[in-house]
Amino acid sequence: MEIIGGLIAGGFIGAVLGFIGAGGAMLSVPILLYIFGFTPQAATTAAIAVVLAAAISGLLPKIKTKEVLFKEAGVIWALGLVTNLGFSVIAHRISDSVITTGFSIVLFTAGTMMLIKPIAGTEKKIPIFWLIAMSLAIGSMTGLFGIGGGFLAVPILVLFFKVPQGKAAGTSLAIIAINSVTAFFGHFQSWSSVAWTVPLAMSVSAVIIARLASIKSGQMNQAILRKSFAGLLYSIAVFTLLQTWVIA
Repeated sequence: MEIIGGLIAGGFIGAVLGFIGAGGAMLSVPILLYIFGFTPQAATTAAIAVVLAAAISGLLPKIKTKEVLFKEAGVIWALGLVTNLGFSVIAHRISDSVITTGFSIVLFTAGTMMLIKPIAGTEKKIPIFWLIAMSLAIGSMTGLFGIGGGFLAVPILVLFFKVPQGKAAGTSLAIIAINSVTAFFGHFQSWSSVAWTVPLAMSVSAVIIARLASIKSGQMNQAILRKSFAGLLYSIAVFTLLQTWVIA
């Protein structure tokens, strides 16, 4: 039953990543925590692996349609290496309540950013200041919470630099993929604490669905997708806080 549950959960995660270009880890972590009973440390490590597989799968169609800003994605990854690796290495020393509370704050922030309506305009070049700020923020969140940073990259690219949604999603998937590789190896001390059967099942279905969703993403109403996803993130954030400080 766990394998079937993992396949269903992975399909859902893959669909979100493929359609929106963000949010895979924000769903993976609570699913692993509250449905499959993983510890916060193990859930974070396993989520990185699941999201890595799904992000690569969703990225491939975007590469074919030339909807990826490779240079910007590479710079964001390189500049964020310090915070990514730094927090990855010390994450296992941080208490579970701090991790889940911080994760909830990130979910609230992500949900709010998803609700901001983009304004049409001409695509702009991203200044180095924004690249550095995004790099450090995304690297920190990937290392601490196993979050690839797509929720931050997509709104910033779309809202402030008028990057088309499809290209922003493709660039986000590239950032998530390379950041997840770094974070996964940074979490090597937690590998042995993960029961890999469920994450592997999640990865298989996430890879398949993310590829299909990425191909079809241009046909979907992005405004409805963002609002629905924002509502889901708010709900997960509230539940996580209650589980951490009230129910536990």
